[in-house]
Amino acid sequence: MARPPMPLWQSLPLWALLNAAGLAVSFLPRRIELPLGRLLGRACFPFERRRRTVGTENLRRCLPELSEGERAALLRANYDHYGMLFFELLHLFSPIPGHYRTYTLRISVVEGLENWKKAAAHGKGVIFASCHLGNWEMMAAAGALAGIRNTMVTRHLNPEWLHKRMEASRLSVGAYAAYQPRTLPAVMRALRAGDCAGFVIDQYAPPPMGIPIRFFGVKVDTLHAVGPLARRTGAAIVPAVTFRDERGIVHLLIEPELDLAGALGDPERVTQILADKVEAWIRAHPEQWLWVHRRFKNLPPQ
Repeated sequence: MARPPMPLWQSLPLWALLNAAGLAVSFLPRRIELPLGRLLGRACFPFERRRRTVGTENLRRCLPELSEGERAALLRANYDHYGMLFFELLHLFSPIPGHYRTYTLRISVVEGLENWKKAAAHGKGVIFASCHLGNWEMMAAAGALAGIRNTMVTRHLNPEWLHKRMEASRLSVGAYAAYQPRTLPAVMRALRAGDCAGFVIDQYAPPPMGIPIRFFGVKVDTLHAVGPLARRTGAAIVPAVTFRDERGIVHLLIEPELDLAGALGDPERVTQILADKVEAWIRAHPEQWLWVHRRFKNLPPQ
C-alpha cells in the first residue's frame, strides 16, 4: 500500500535543511568532506538503535566467521560510510547550476567502459545489474557523463518536491529513471532504442516480484526480473558496481557481459548468478553495503 503524500507544511523543515546544506557542501573541499562524513556517521551511531539492530542481525547471519567484536567494528565503519554518503548525496541539492556534474567528474572514475561498449554493440540494449554498494546515485551520474544512456529503476520519492528535485539533478547529468511500480514501459523503450536499463537486485523483493535465491548461504526473496527481461528483448546483462577507495574516489566498475546463453530460460539460475555476483562485491567492500536494510524479511531472526 502506497504511503499518502506528505503535506508541504510538514516537509518545510526538510526543504530548508536540504537547500541550506546543498549550498554549504558546494564549497566544501573533499579533504574536509570525508572526515566530516565519518564524524557524522559516528555521531549518529549511538542513536540508531533500531537500524543498528537490523545491521547487527544481518552481519551475524551473513558473516558468521567474524567474531562479535569484528562485526561490531564493521558496523561502525558502515556508519562512517553512511555519513560520507550523506554528504555526497547533499550535492544533488546544490542550487548552483552545473555543480552536481562538476562534483561527479571531480570525485569519480569509470573503469571498464569498453565492456559496456562491447555489450551495446549487439544493438539489443544493455541491462545493468547492480546493488546498493558505495554510491549508487553517483553510479548513474558517472555512467551518464561517460556517455552511457541509462534508465535506472527506482522509487518515487515523497514528498513530491523532493522527488522533482532529485529528478532534476539526475537529468542535469543525463541520468534517467523509471519509477516503480510502472517501470516496464520506460525500460522497454530504452532497450528497444539500444540504450540501457539499470536494476539493483540486493534488496528484499516479495513474491511475485521476488523468488527464493541463496544469498550468503540462505534462501531469501530476490528480484528475478532481469533474466526474463533479457530473454524477451535480447539485451546483454552487464554487472556494474561502485565503491569508494581510501582517497575518497568513487569507482564505477563495469564488468564484462555475462555469458548466460544457456541459462536465460531459467530465471532462478540467472538470478542466482547475479546474487552470487552481488555477494562477491559485498565481501570485497563490506563496510560500504546497506547492512541496515531488512534484507531477510521472510526469515526468522538469527
